[in-house]
Amino acid sequence: MSEFLLAVDQGTTGTTSTIINRQGDLIASANVEFSQIYPRPGWVEHDPEEIWKSVLQSISQVLEKSHLKGSDVAALGITNQRESIVVWDRKTHQPLYNVIVWQCRRTESHCARLKRQRREPLIRQKTGLVIDPYFSATKLRWILQEVEACKKRRDDLAFGTMDTFLIWRLTGGKVHRTDVSNASRTLLMNIKTGQWDPELLKLFGISANILPEIVPSSGLFGHVEGIAGLPDGLPITGVAGDQQAALFGQGCFEVGESKCTFGTGSFILMNTGSKMVRSKSGLLTTVAWQLGKEKMVYALEGGAFICGAAVQWLRDGLHMIEKSSDIEALANAVSDTEGVDLVPAMTGLGAPYWDANARGLICGITRGTRREHIARATLESMALQNGDILRAMQKDLGRTIRTLRVDGGASANNLLLQMQSDYLGAVVERPEVIESTSRGAAFLAGLGVGFWSHLQEIKKVNKMDATFKSKITAADRKRRIQRWHDAICRAQGLKVSP
Repeated sequence: MSEFLLAVDQGTTGTTSTIINRQGDLIASANVEFSQIYPRPGWVEHDPEEIWKSVLQSISQVLEKSHLKGSDVAALGITNQRESIVVWDRKTHQPLYNVIVWQCRRTESHCARLKRQRREPLIRQKTGLVIDPYFSATKLRWILQEVEACKKRRDDLAFGTMDTFLIWRLTGGKVHRTDVSNASRTLLMNIKTGQWDPELLKLFGISANILPEIVPSSGLFGHVEGIAGLPDGLPITGVAGDQQAALFGQGCFEVGESKCTFGTGSFILMNTGSKMVRSKSGLLTTVAWQLGKEKMVYALEGGAFICGAAVQWLRDGLHMIEKSSDIEALANAVSDTEGVDLVPAMTGLGAPYWDANARGLICGITRGTRREHIARATLESMALQNGDILRAMQKDLGRTIRTLRVDGGASANNLLLQMQSDYLGAVVERPEVIESTSRGAAFLAGLGVGFWSHLQEIKKVNKMDATFKSKITAADRKRRIQRWHDAICRAQGLKVSP
């Protein structure tokens, strides 16, 4: 068998293809960006054909970079932006509308109507999610009701999140499947059964015949056919949504193990095993993965909408830094923020607050405040908001987090990771390869094709780069968190503590 695996990470701003070997080493990666489309305020779309082109280009480029041929690859894994959707014609294979992206807010009024109708308890019970435009079902309903081409082709429609669309294209239209982790983000799958729920389909007005088959995350999805650079018959054997793939790529296989991905926002998932934990602390319950015929593994999830995007705002909005990586040196130029707090609620607050009306603010400014203090407050806010999510997870699961694994672009920032350890009071571990999303897809594919026989073999190839331990006292941590919560109250327009 070949010693290499190919992973395609179809993300929000671009597609990255990666090749790893049996030892888990990164051989090469290639990223191809695509356009962001904003038809109206709050609407976000992608051109599905441009995405498909980016997939083909990234695969071609990574093979060229690695000096490998498609025949050297044992299997293909896919990970993707999760809640983004597309609808296409089964006969022509052509998309009938742009991809509606997970960030798109066009269905806010329908979500508000469902809440007024008191549908949230039913939806939360069946899906583990909340009613929000973020998830796929209201997006699909909008397309079916508003796009004329869909009204005319009711019997020929196919729906999918981006993994499903790529599988369809990669297999020449022979396979219409998704995995349980992606299906669990649609508001249409019952997370107990792992199948589409008839009551939810009726609620959203969606016919089951346009939906893909739900299958485990690791196993045979189909075979590649007619793709330049790849041999016909190459098996697709691993698929998971990006955040679940990162959890798997970090080797968080045991109950209580958790990871944080620092991206545009930050996404934290904690493995809860075969137990489906219902959050009482403002978190989501989701499917992490399913391996073959084994039981589904669940996770608690919390996300902060703005994380790395706060640094981008300092760069592009305030012109405080020239490039994002400059923030570490700027923040390190002072030992503390001298009372300055920044709450990055530019698009509201995510978990555990879920306050769409909250807005960003900077408070505690004096005549002595400099840009260094604001830079440090920005990094602290990223660590502090993650701490809120992780403490909510601890409360729901009833156990203390000892270690947090991190990945994503901002995890290269040592000062940020030290702050994360300080304000969480736990060890923070950064792997040698921080592209955990791609690695997770590759690991799932490797299991599916027999590259590795069990999870412990994957644990052995997942090497750590750096470890950060808390350097502050419990009393100092408590005081800092209290000040942060006061700033959160101000962002929400609420009364602060005395």
